[in-house]
Amino acid sequence: MKKHTRIGLAVIGLCLSAVAADAQLFTSTCNDGAANPPACAAVHGDRADGWMAQGRSEVMGRNGIIATSQPLAAQAGLEIMRKGGNAVDAAVAAAAVLNLIEPMNVGMGGDLFAIIYTAKDHKLHVLNASGKAPSGETIAFLNSKGYRVDPANWGPGSGMPQRGILAATVPGAAWGWQEVLDKYGTRTFKDVLEPAATYAEQGVPLTERAAFDWRLPDAIGPVASDPANCCTTVDPDSVRAWYINGKQPRAGQIFRNPDLAKAFRLLQAQGRDAFYKGDIAKAIVAKERALGGTMTLQDLADYKGEWVEPVLSDYKGFTLAELPPPSQGFAANEMLNILAACTAKVYPGQTLASLGPKDARYWHLVVEAKKLAYADMIAVNADPNFSPGLKDKVKVLTSASHAQSLCGRIDPAKASVTRPGRADGAGDTIVLSTADRWGNMVSWVNSNFSGFGSGVTVPGYGFFLHNRGGLFSLDPKSPNAIVPHKRPFNTLAAAFLMHDASGQRMAFQLMGGDMQAQGHAQMVVNMVDLGANLQASTDMARFRHEQVPNLLSMESPLYDLVGAKLKAMGHKVVAVNGAIVGGFQAVLFTPDPKEAAPNPSPTSQQPVNGMYRAGSDHRKDGQASAW
Repeated sequence: MKKHTRIGLAVIGLCLSAVAADAQLFTSTCNDGAANPPACAAVHGDRADGWMAQGRSEVMGRNGIIATSQPLAAQAGLEIMRKGGNAVDAAVAAAAVLNLIEPMNVGMGGDLFAIIYTAKDHKLHVLNASGKAPSGETIAFLNSKGYRVDPANWGPGSGMPQRGILAATVPGAAWGWQEVLDKYGTRTFKDVLEPAATYAEQGVPLTERAAFDWRLPDAIGPVASDPANCCTTVDPDSVRAWYINGKQPRAGQIFRNPDLAKAFRLLQAQGRDAFYKGDIAKAIVAKERALGGTMTLQDLADYKGEWVEPVLSDYKGFTLAELPPPSQGFAANEMLNILAACTAKVYPGQTLASLGPKDARYWHLVVEAKKLAYADMIAVNADPNFSPGLKDKVKVLTSASHAQSLCGRIDPAKASVTRPGRADGAGDTIVLSTADRWGNMVSWVNSNFSGFGSGVTVPGYGFFLHNRGGLFSLDPKSPNAIVPHKRPFNTLAAAFLMHDASGQRMAFQLMGGDMQAQGHAQMVVNMVDLGANLQASTDMARFRHEQVPNLLSMESPLYDLVGAKLKAMGHKVVAVNGAIVGGFQAVLFTPDPKEAAPNPSPTSQQPVNGMYRAGSDHRKDGQASAW
């Protein structure tokens, strides 16, 4: 090599070193305002074929498949299946990894619901592992702390603290993880928690969307007598566990949580007893006492989830399975029933497909159906174990005859008003779908509720307590009134769609507080009525309607298309980005009659008798993966 060439290369190296010392290269996320690079002004490229707005193709496979909101979680689940585990094992492995890299959304101190399809008996099994109120949480106790119901606020969360220790219920997630493994999995915590424990010890670089959402809430400290001025101190244990050198981490930084790794290792060694009866339980109760909470060791030791029956309804030849109360999921059943019953009555001669998503009337109709369904759901939803007759009420509300009775309440040209109250407009959750070579499928939703839950971290074990108790009511007349050991109204929803004639089955979810049931219905309409594939369905612009204050949020391209016409119809409509319309994950199975039925042997290497397809929301960091 010539001398001047070596000198030139040395100079280039020095220049790059100087740049690297000052700032990382190629790391902008276009959220830096005036500091954004010119690339942020570029336009999106075109696909080669199909719907040009679709961001990527569906992922397909036959041996195993998973769709999650984070690539490392997807790979962890897929690797479990590659090593012989099934869809249930994969779901727990992926969810555990998300505890580390999406802690604002999920943790072992939160809630879990799942719908598991077992291929050997062609049945759906529905798990409710959501939290229960501690034994000391009563209306009188909360009143004594200064919390009072607002008579005008009749909905979930009326009068309740929304953050801090009093918003935490007894967690169900860790119980549910082991429950599904024991009942339908093939692996133990030792195997499925290993990827999460290793990542927590070694550290992982944070992805863009996770870093964007990584902001601890300012709502933690000891409960004050005045709720309006309560809780203005960030939990120091949360700062230690979840920030880097006391600062919010940035995209690309390597993040570790050795305390969370310790919790995973305890679960690997001792099972869920470590969480509910052992050292972790003791740490939870110590933190509760320090902050004025009421949760006891007995509350934790007594916790159990339950297996329940799904809410079923028909939509144009498809059977939709949603979670029963206290989940909001059954609102999706009712919303779709209303669309099936009322479209031709509201707009004679029309279908959703003939109206199409460029027509403001299409969106008006779907939004009005949502309002009617959510009004019914919010009015009755509660823990069925404390609400005699609730199951029968849900059957009525999700019936075709009830939907038909509501058609006259939809004005084809005018938006309706909603009853004053408080429906949940917040919520951060993870959802994922898995399926294996034996034909088993899992629809999974796991959550801390609001971003970072209660904001309270259990010291020494690096996980948050959730804040789902914030959705109780302090109104003693409400079916959702807080009572010890009761479960609150819950926004979480997992879903399953089946078509008997074709044998197709789909596990799907769409996270995001009260976005979930209305999001499920939008996805079903996209696929069943409009013919979208799984990836196209999630790439399509969508809306989020908040029952209170009757606000319709539409992603900006959709707002630009129909917003003005909807405003003229009386809708209070605003343009938003994708941050508030949730994240969709789905897996679809299509059988092939030419293929042999799956071999039930746990060591079988035979692929499923057909094909899996999956879609993953571009609004999150995730992906679908298959083999």
